[in-house]
Amino acid sequence: MGVTTWVVVLVKDFDSAKQRLTPALGTKSRRTLARRNAHLAVSAAAAGGHVLVVTGSDEVAEMAVAWGADVLVEPHEDGQNMAARRGIERARAQGAGAVLLLSSDLPLVTPDAVARLVRVAAQHASPVAVAVPAIGRGGTNALYLRPPDAIGLHFGDDSLAQFQEDAEARGVEFVVFHSDAIALDLDEPSDLARLSRAV
Repeated sequence: MGVTTWVVVLVKDFDSAKQRLTPALGTKSRRTLARRNAHLAVSAAAAGGHVLVVTGSDEVAEMAVAWGADVLVEPHEDGQNMAARRGIERARAQGAGAVLLLSSDLPLVTPDAVARLVRVAAQHASPVAVAVPAIGRGGTNALYLRPPDAIGLHFGDDSLAQFQEDAEARGVEFVVFHSDAIALDLDEPSDLARLSRAV
């Protein structure tokens, strides 16, 4: 279609990431896990388009550059929705016709899963939003938007329903794309048990 897609990977500071895993993991283990997952996400994102990492951490920014990503450093971390908004604004300013917003805590994500998501999205006419549900909590682990501002941002618990409601209100086609590789995110100790079973 000739549309330039930017994959915006949202990465928290490694020290503040995965706080809800505290009952199961110590600080060092949480940092290691967050870094590993961020690297996985950035590597997988490259299969979907130009990669932009949005982070409030200089440490994350340095690593993302080393991994080959473009980087946008936030003045301070204001949550996932603001990080996504900043990423979309950068992508649009650079001529992106579509964006894929991707969580950075997906331990099973692969380049093939990201490429398949973008291919599925390409089969739908604009305006379109394609969402990948998270396991439990009604969340959304990936969101493809064409154009990049097709709908508003509602990341958090029960975001999938909010994205769908927003799309319907705006006359934007809403597609739910199920992906085992993208569905599992690590937010709570029970998610670690799911990961253990999956691998």
